[in-house]
Amino acid sequence: MVLFSVTVPATRLATGSDADPQLSPWFVTAARAAIAGVLSAVFLLWTRSPWPARPLWRPLLLAVAGNVIGWPLLAALALRSVTAVHAAVIVAVIPLMTAVMAALVLRERERLGFWLCAVLGAALVVAFSLLRTRDAGGFGFSHADLLLGGAVLATAVGYVYGAQVTPVLGAERVICWMCAAALPASLPLALWLWPDAAQVHDVRWASWAGLAYVGAVSMWSGFFAWFRGLQWGGTLRVSQVLLLQPFFAMLFAVPLLGERIDAMSLGFAFAVVAVVFAGRRLSAPVASAPPPEGPR
Repeated sequence: MVLFSVTVPATRLATGSDADPQLSPWFVTAARAAIAGVLSAVFLLWTRSPWPARPLWRPLLLAVAGNVIGWPLLAALALRSVTAVHAAVIVAVIPLMTAVMAALVLRERERLGFWLCAVLGAALVVAFSLLRTRDAGGFGFSHADLLLGGAVLATAVGYVYGAQVTPVLGAERVICWMCAAALPASLPLALWLWPDAAQVHDVRWASWAGLAYVGAVSMWSGFFAWFRGLQWGGTLRVSQVLLLQPFFAMLFAVPLLGERIDAMSLGFAFAVVAVVFAGRRLSAPVASAPPPEGPR
């Protein structure tokens, strides 16, 4: 969660804004996937990982669509025209959306108290973000908000289907096969979209650093821990840890984007921590129908 919290500020660094553009969102999307794809190919060859069985490819490709293509592209396009604080309004509902997807796809079930805490936590985060955005000049739904809404749905789909095959492949190999599967498209596309000499000269080093982070960490190594955590604790329950992500993202945005943290931020952060803690205490699963067999 902490590693993923840097993703929004780092993406904003990489793409810049409409007023101060840096790297193209399309290039950032292809390049981060290519970076992760090359690292994944090295890992898979080094560990002599066997080729995934045929039934595993459907959830793997759905995870690719969500985490390798959908979320990076839609978020990068949106962050060209909105701030990281604005993006947090929509990104805050990822935990709830992931829980819903886990209930629908994996048939995970929880007590009513857990769902109440999940909804309350998401409501607190959204309320905080709305207040912050209002103080900065108001909140209005625009095309960027729709892009971020699609990004939220995409990342929830990717998390759930990636978690579905983690017990079979292991956390490291899930993300590696996802990124390696996209490499035949991502690498040529990144080379084709590579900025020309004049554009490269105008791009700040911080933008390249942001691209390196989202490629090596957000798209790759961060998933080593994330998919393992989803496997150990259950996708539905563990996803609620992401309720804290917007606050960590704003914390990292202080040195990266020059944002400030005030008393209201700390107050809401403490409230969300309390709700997450209560939700975990109420997270003992109730009896339900057995989950469907995973792909073999």
